[in-house]
Amino acid sequence: MKNISITTKGFGTVELGKLRSLLGGVIELIEQSAGEFLGEPGQNLGHLEEGLIKPVFEAARAALEQAAQRKADEAGIRCPLGHKLTKRVKVELKVATRFGPITLARIIGWCERCREWFCPADRLLGIECGKSPYIQEAASLLNAKMPAHDAAPVLKRLTGLTLPASTLARVARRAGEKGQIQRQKEDEQARQPGSVPEWVPEKPFTLVVQIDAWNIRERDDWGRSAELRAQGLKLERWHWVYTGTVFQLGDRVEKEGGRRIIVRRGYAATRQGLAALSEQLHAEALRRGLGRAERVLVVADGAVWIWNIAADRFPEATQLLDLYHAKEHLWTVANALYGAGTPEGRAWMKPLEEQMEASQTAKVIASLDDALKGLEGASHETVEKEAAYFRGQEKRMDYAGAKARGEPCGSGPVESTCRQYQCRFKRTGQFWTKEGDEALMCLETFWRNGRWQNLFPHAAGFDPRRN
Repeated sequence: MKNISITTKGFGTVELGKLRSLLGGVIELIEQSAGEFLGEPGQNLGHLEEGLIKPVFEAARAALEQAAQRKADEAGIRCPLGHKLTKRVKVELKVATRFGPITLARIIGWCERCREWFCPADRLLGIECGKSPYIQEAASLLNAKMPAHDAAPVLKRLTGLTLPASTLARVARRAGEKGQIQRQKEDEQARQPGSVPEWVPEKPFTLVVQIDAWNIRERDDWGRSAELRAQGLKLERWHWVYTGTVFQLGDRVEKEGGRRIIVRRGYAATRQGLAALSEQLHAEALRRGLGRAERVLVVADGAVWIWNIAADRFPEATQLLDLYHAKEHLWTVANALYGAGTPEGRAWMKPLEEQMEASQTAKVIASLDDALKGLEGASHETVEKEAAYFRGQEKRMDYAGAKARGEPCGSGPVESTCRQYQCRFKRTGQFWTKEGDEALMCLETFWRNGRWQNLFPHAAGFDPRRN
């Protein structure tokens, strides 16, 4: 029988005989896998799922290749700025996709104005370095969650895709670098008037901002440690990652048993310094409704740099010293007066803790001044230092007022945020570079903020916060 050509929507002109042959082969393999599953008492549903992957993927791969080629043929011959390309050549490329490798013939041309080679088809299809958008996403997500040498076998097990760890890491880093550009663009948009998201309520609400930092280990002059130490140079391997979280007070809810959780919030994390955190966190606060908030509360552990950011970016905000850190400073005094862990120290602490929680900080400071009388040496120095600390923080210690308003008295949310990032970036034996850790942190933050689809548009509709 003569082969008949037909036109199908989306796939263009295909030979009916080839289409029938492909589908027939897929159905035959599916029936074979199902037969083996039914005939083997030791097989469970997982065995059948494994058996169906190959035929289903092969059919999808063939369809993907044909549709992608058709779209590549329609990509045009102009650069991203619209200039016509010259010196055009058609080059085949093997592209890694979700369903296996496909081969595409694309036009590559030279732009005289841009002084650069372009491939319009790759840009249209989202292909980079021979990887489809899905492969780029999978590599980015897995490497943002675990080291590349762990992510590579996980990727192969879950998808059947084989990517060397070095390739997976390179693809993820490139996506993270693009993410940094996208982050800057979105932050600039957030600062534009009238850019408040629709979900932000118009009724009065309190916006809570919390800020902290943690250390990440980065490579310095690798292999030269002994040499540099011999020269009297100090090796700086641990560096600060500045982190913040922001949420509306109404999104902090109490579950059964009294545990509080935050159902929706924003994140910021960077290795690029205080100025970078200040900009990123302010933009995230704007996205969370800063412009409409009736009240803004900044809760932190008392570090001067945090209060400086608060004064700069949230000048109208109420500042609150984390209650746990305040009590730590009080315990420092108790230990200096009575010794660590003594009954006398605990007895001295109890009424002062109650006064502190009741916002009677003046009484706490008076007790410290009384304790200074007759003290000498190291104990006097310690108590005097802590008394000065509380004088400087007194205006940030209205814990009774915070409790009355249902506001958090502690910085637990941001400390938890730091810990969550550390689970990926502070693993045993792990070293980073500033460029590498910033790229992956950017990916992780896009994921946590529910804006993953802004990096990978094909993932639109998926929100990790609802899973």
